[in-house]
Amino acid sequence: MIIIQTPLRVSLFGGGTDFPSYYLEHGGCVLSSAIDKYIFVTIKKRFDDKIRIGYTRTEMIENVDEIKHELIREAMRMTGLEAGVEITTMGDIPDQGSGLGSSSTVTVGALHAMYAYQKELVLTERLAQEACRIEREVLGKPIGIQDQYIAAYGGLRFMEFATNGDVHTHRLKLSERAMRRLSDNLLLFFTGVTRKADTILQEQKTNIKDKLTVLSEMKDIAHLACDEIQKENIDEVGTLLHKSWLLKKQLASQISNSALDDMYATACRAGAIGGKISGAGGGGFLLLYVPRGYQERVRDALKDFQEYPFTLGHDGSKVIFDYQR
Repeated sequence: MIIIQTPLRVSLFGGGTDFPSYYLEHGGCVLSSAIDKYIFVTIKKRFDDKIRIGYTRTEMIENVDEIKHELIREAMRMTGLEAGVEITTMGDIPDQGSGLGSSSTVTVGALHAMYAYQKELVLTERLAQEACRIEREVLGKPIGIQDQYIAAYGGLRFMEFATNGDVHTHRLKLSERAMRRLSDNLLLFFTGVTRKADTILQEQKTNIKDKLTVLSEMKDIAHLACDEIQKENIDEVGTLLHKSWLLKKQLASQISNSALDDMYATACRAGAIGGKISGAGGGGFLLLYVPRGYQERVRDALKDFQEYPFTLGHDGSKVIFDYQR
């Protein structure tokens, strides 16, 4: 049996500039971090040639083409794995549609598990690239490429997307004290709503040509946030999150709504400096930057919403158990 641990993420700045239809012309950048919440993919050999897939449902099938879990199906096709295996996925999140990058985390973890099962060592870059290919090209999902890279690499990273298609990932180097302060001042609250991101992302993708000024400003804020964090001006993250959120809401009509706006405003009145809906928007988790002295006030103001404790994570996708007879 092999167990792969792959991190979920919080995207802080620059989301939307990682769409190829934008960055191949204008260049893009994102500041994102893995967190200490994961999706685990297990794989083991079966005693027969059937395929068993376990997630929120169980599939028992004869061949790859019958698999309904499209991410697992396409990962098996890409890695050349054909039969005689059991694969399961288990996660630390309440549901899909959380805005924490779970689909890309599953894809990266599944690829990693299948290559490890076949005793093939693969570069982290390859895991990210192939996950992008599965989600964007094979399945045609209207998504960017930041989630696959942060799931594969982990850490707090500034990622740049060049007009020639290259992706450059830079791990931000902070003192332990600054990293702990940034992590401690970020809070997540579940909005109670999960949603399919595809509709929001498709509208956002369609709107790119009309939102070039907004996207350029978001890109500038991502660069500024990277600089401020490396100078250890940590509270600037909250101020810049607020500015970026006001811009992000302009990218598509369903990114926010009156209920989410009220939740955010309530948090800010209680002491949050800034925040955003994680991921595509429309629901999932509200990420907030809250100085420690105001955190209990914010928790009390949002007592009707479940908090999701987390810390920023260091590791990308990795094998945590490997026993093959």
